[in-house]
Amino acid sequence: MLRREAPSVVAVEPLGAYSLLRVERATLECGDPGQFFMLTPPGRTLPRAFSLCLAPPGELAFLVDPVGLGTRALVELQPGDRLPVLGPLGRGFRLDVPRPLLVGGGIGIAPLVYAAERLGRAPAILGFRTPEHAKAASLLQGAEVVIEPTYVTERLSPGRDVLACGPEPMLHAVACLAPSAQLAWEAPMACGYGACFGCAVEIRGRLRRLCVEGPVLTAADVVPAELEAA
Repeated sequence: MLRREAPSVVAVEPLGAYSLLRVERATLECGDPGQFFMLTPPGRTLPRAFSLCLAPPGELAFLVDPVGLGTRALVELQPGDRLPVLGPLGRGFRLDVPRPLLVGGGIGIAPLVYAAERLGRAPAILGFRTPEHAKAASLLQGAEVVIEPTYVTERLSPGRDVLACGPEPMLHAVACLAPSAQLAWEAPMACGYGACFGCAVEIRGRLRRLCVEGPVLTAADVVPAELEAA
């Protein structure tokens, strides 16, 4: 159930190039892996969308890449600070698949950590730009890790039910190799529930609001027709 809360920050833990932001769960529900929450950084008017990364008892945890003013403000929070949170939002992954394989790139590994917990530690392939970014792979024990110039698509196994999240070029490549894959997309979001159309992206000639029709789409939604015919 969708709720708006201002829970207390439990901790902000450095994790290589990223940080793990942990907040009290309060009355917020975890939702499904791939759904997201809108977090409003202190001193900012617009919230930021984050997939749930971990759901330990009594807490929600989000993986943050401090690349802008808003995300840097989030990692500077202190225990006890209040953080406005709205969620869960959007459509997540379907977990009723017989042979799941989690495929993540960079900060896109976040929802896969929670998915692995729900699936019972499914196999995973995670790709990162640098060894410093790859330290986040410690969140998903047993995952195969690749670092550029090696890409996750070089390690995909046929016959698996792929759940993927990462940069757009990676998702397009995964979609071409795994036609039944579920793909979690990213887009700038101002509201998170379909009112602002800020996250509308064109997919196969039609505008989709990723906050309500996604962020999880199927590979069949995004593979260009010319590649299907190739």
